[in-house]
Amino acid sequence: MNEKTIPSWILTLVCADRVGIVAAVSQFLAERGGFITDSQQYADREAGLFFMRVAFEATDTGMRFDTAGLRDEFADIGTRFAMDWRLTEAAERPRMLIAVSKGSHCLADLLHRWQTGTLAVDIMGVVSNHPDMRRITEWHGIPYHELPPNGDKAAQEAALLDLFDRSRSEYLILARYMQVLSENLVDRLAGRCVNIHHSFLPGFKGARPYHRAHERGVKLIGATAHFVTADLDEGPIIEQAVERVDHRATADDMIRIGRDIEAQVLARAVDWLADRRVLRNGGKTVVFR
Repeated sequence: MNEKTIPSWILTLVCADRVGIVAAVSQFLAERGGFITDSQQYADREAGLFFMRVAFEATDTGMRFDTAGLRDEFADIGTRFAMDWRLTEAAERPRMLIAVSKGSHCLADLLHRWQTGTLAVDIMGVVSNHPDMRRITEWHGIPYHELPPNGDKAAQEAALLDLFDRSRSEYLILARYMQVLSENLVDRLAGRCVNIHHSFLPGFKGARPYHRAHERGVKLIGATAHFVTADLDEGPIIEQAVERVDHRATADDMIRIGRDIEAQVLARAVDWLADRRVLRNGGKTVVFR
């Protein structure tokens, strides 16, 4: 016998820190028969901001309103506390467009997690400036869009943005997309574009990072997933990981280890975005893990 799915939602909010926010949210849910299954909050004293993520579900008696009704009712609280808030159904899967160049490790990992049901997103397509990743993408039944620059970067980016808009994607995930996005495109996708960087930022930007790391004799290599901003590889960090190496590691060893870390870090960042766990905090992020 199939168990009946219990309606559930996720509420996220950011506002100026003040007394009464948690009480107002809790009372709102209690009055409507909402059962809180997870609640996390953080007060940034320096910025004077309050961040909150609440997961809740209907009780046996059921919620009094549907999603639209809940949003309408909560709007009064949002206005009272001047919140930047969002209420979504927990089962809602964010739509994502993935961009990649020739490196397969991050893309293959995301596609595998998606196919096996461990990554709760809808992948709307894969965009690339090369044909190399077409076979693995289409094998997963996902549309592949090759957009070579052909000397016209503006036209290439316009086509990418058109695909993003037409697919109604929420995020653009750069899974080792070796193109620097223009400031115009970055502005259009502010807070909705995530990159994986081959370093424990801010070190070793640009080409051949692992070779340069090897030349410097580094003892830690890593990767960073971050939101994309106009400042290259300096956007708000979502997740990082490192692994220790020593003098025996060759540049090829570092590349192999680094690729594994990149795939894991990007997957965690995408998973947290899908679960509405990442909130922007100026040049930083709050991640409710």
